[in-house]
Amino acid sequence: MENQTTVRLEQTILKNLVLNETFSRKVLPYIKSEYFTEVDERTVFEEVQDYFLKFSKPPTTEALLINLDSNEELSDNILGSAKSVVGGFGSFLEETPVEWLTTETEKWCQDRAIYLALMDSIEVVDKKSQRSTGEIPELLKDALSVTFDANVGHNVLEDAEKRFEFYTTEEEKIPFDLEYFNKITKGGLPNKTLNICLAGTGVGKSLFMCHCASAHLLMGKNVLYITMEMAEERIAERIDANIMNVPIKELPDMSKSMYGKKIDKLKDKTKGRVFIKEYPTAAAHVGHFRHLLQELELKKDFKPDVIYIDYLNICGSLRIRPGAGANSYTLVKSIAEELRGLAVEYDVPIMSATQTTRSGFGSTDVGLEDTSESFGLPATADFMFALITSEELEELDQMVVKQLKNRYNDPTVFKRFVIGVDRSRMKFYDCEQEAQEELVDSVTEAYDDSVPVADRGRSSKFADFKM
Repeated sequence: MENQTTVRLEQTILKNLVLNETFSRKVLPYIKSEYFTEVDERTVFEEVQDYFLKFSKPPTTEALLINLDSNEELSDNILGSAKSVVGGFGSFLEETPVEWLTTETEKWCQDRAIYLALMDSIEVVDKKSQRSTGEIPELLKDALSVTFDANVGHNVLEDAEKRFEFYTTEEEKIPFDLEYFNKITKGGLPNKTLNICLAGTGVGKSLFMCHCASAHLLMGKNVLYITMEMAEERIAERIDANIMNVPIKELPDMSKSMYGKKIDKLKDKTKGRVFIKEYPTAAAHVGHFRHLLQELELKKDFKPDVIYIDYLNICGSLRIRPGAGANSYTLVKSIAEELRGLAVEYDVPIMSATQTTRSGFGSTDVGLEDTSESFGLPATADFMFALITSEELEELDQMVVKQLKNRYNDPTVFKRFVIGVDRSRMKFYDCEQEAQEELVDSVTEAYDDSVPVADRGRSSKFADFKM
C-alpha cells in the first residue's frame, strides 16, 4: 500500500510538472531524476526537464509524446511505459492545490535524497564504491540539507533597515595578539573566511600558525589544528614552548612536576582548548575534516572557534580523486574552495598556508605570482599575506609581512610591516616602533600631505623590499 501511495505521488508530480507552469517553476530546479523509483517515470521527467531548460516552459503532452518517440536511446518497453505514464495524465480530473503539492513534493525530495544517501553509504561500507568512509558524513549532510529555497534575494530599498542593522552590528572576529595584524584586519579574522600565509620552505609558516593557535588558546578560544606535514607531538611541542614561554630545547630538561605545574596554571588561566589532529600527507580532505569536527562535538563536546590547517597544498580534494589527472591550478583551487566552504559551514575562520614558487623562494619581495602551483588560491582566499626574511632580518630576529590580498581592509595601508620572531620560544611579537618607521611609514606616508612627494618611499635598511 505504501509503495502504491509513493507511485501515486510521483505520477501527480509528473502530471503537474507538465500541466501546471506555476508548480513547475517552483519545484523543477530541486528535483533530480534519480528521485523517481520507476524507469518510465524517470524517463518522462528527464524529457520534461530537457524541454524546460530549452524553452523555459513545460512541454505540452503532445510535445512530450513526440520527443519520447524521437528518443532513439529508449527501448520499446521503456518507450511504451513512458507513453502510458503521459497518457495517464488525463485521468487526473481534479486540479491539485499548488501549495499542498509543493509541500508534499519537498517532503518527497527530502525522503528520496536521504534514502539514496543511505544506500550510497552502505555501498561505501561494503567497499562496493570508490568513495571513502570519510565522505559518508558529506553524503548525509547534502541529503539532509535538501529544501526548496524560497528566498529570492536582498531587496536594496525594501530591506534597508535590515541592512542598516548589519552595518551597525559589530562583526564577531578572532583577534591576533600582534598589533599590525589587528590593524590590517580591523580587529582580527572574521568567521566564514579562508586566510592564507605564504612563505618559502623553512621561513616560518607552521611557526606562525602555531603562534596564533597558542595566542588564541590563551584568549580562551577553542582551536583545532590539523597537521599533514609535522607530527602531532611536534606541533604540541611548539605550542608548549610558546604558551609556557620556555625555549623549546629546554622542554626535555624540565622535570615532570614542573611541567605539570605549568600546564595546571595554564588550565586555570584559560577556558580554551586545543586539539591537534595529524593526517598523512595528501591523504585527507574536507570530508575527513568534517567527520573529525562531528566526532569532536559528539565525543569531546568541542566546537572550534578557529581552525588551522598545515598546510593547504598537501590536502586532498573531495571533488577531485587522486589520479584523476587534474592540473595543479584546478586541484589547488578546488581544495581552497572546499576549505572556504567548510569555514562557512561551521561559521569559523580557517587559517592555512602555501609555499612560494622557486622564483619566490629566498626573494626579498614576494607577490601573488609567487604562489606555488595555483593562482586559483589567491582568487578564493579572503586574506593573504607573505612572510619574508633575509640574512639581515634573521640577525635582527625580525620578519617582514607583506599584504597580498585583503577583503577586510585597504591592502595598501600598512602594506608592509615588521614583526619580531623568537624561534627558540616559537613566538612572534610586536617590534618597537623604530623598527617599523622606515618600512611602515614608507607605505602610510602616501596618506600624509606633510611628507614631500619626492621623499616618499625612501628607505635605507629595507631598501631591498620593493613597494
